[in-house]
Amino acid sequence: MIGIIDYGAGNLHSVVKAVNRFGVKTKIISELSEFIGIDKIIFPGVGNAKKTMELLNNIGFSISIKDYINSKVPFLGICLGMQLLLDYSDEGDTGCLGVIKGNVSPFNQNLKVPHMGWNQVKQAVTHPVFRGIPDNSDFYFIHCFYVTTQETSQAVGYTQYGREFASVIAKENVIGVQFHPEKSGEIGIALLENYCVHL
Repeated sequence: MIGIIDYGAGNLHSVVKAVNRFGVKTKIISELSEFIGIDKIIFPGVGNAKKTMELLNNIGFSISIKDYINSKVPFLGICLGMQLLLDYSDEGDTGCLGVIKGNVSPFNQNLKVPHMGWNQVKQAVTHPVFRGIPDNSDFYFIHCFYVTTQETSQAVGYTQYGREFASVIAKENVIGVQFHPEKSGEIGIALLENYCVHL
């Protein structure tokens, strides 16, 4: 059973629709009791880091997410769901989940933000989430902030926009992608299938 976290602002419909293509069971997690019986978790995040962390803390999701991650349940964070895995975000000067050491910073003010549209992901390492996906494949992005991991080995994919930034991060059972795989055509679906079916 794949649990998809619903905190009131995520892009749930397109993610659920994409995952349902693989014939796996899904459950929308909108309250703490619904974490029960989950084998994998997807966190499709959109919105503001500070407001989202306040909401996650208030409803108790922060503790549950970290507990499941610590118990080695596979976890996929998408866009803001990836950024909140880090220690700290400059968006609202907020502490995040602290699952992966590092920070979230705004793009240079001289760049057009949000960084929106198709862009390449350079695979830094061979990781199971990239199974069958050619290097430098295009994925769909929309974001104003980027991630820097303290451990460079945890940045497994990079993208160029004004600077090189980590667009895919991984640590043990945790994966984060800055782009939206559910909006990235067949390549994005392939990445989701790798996570949902093959990992």
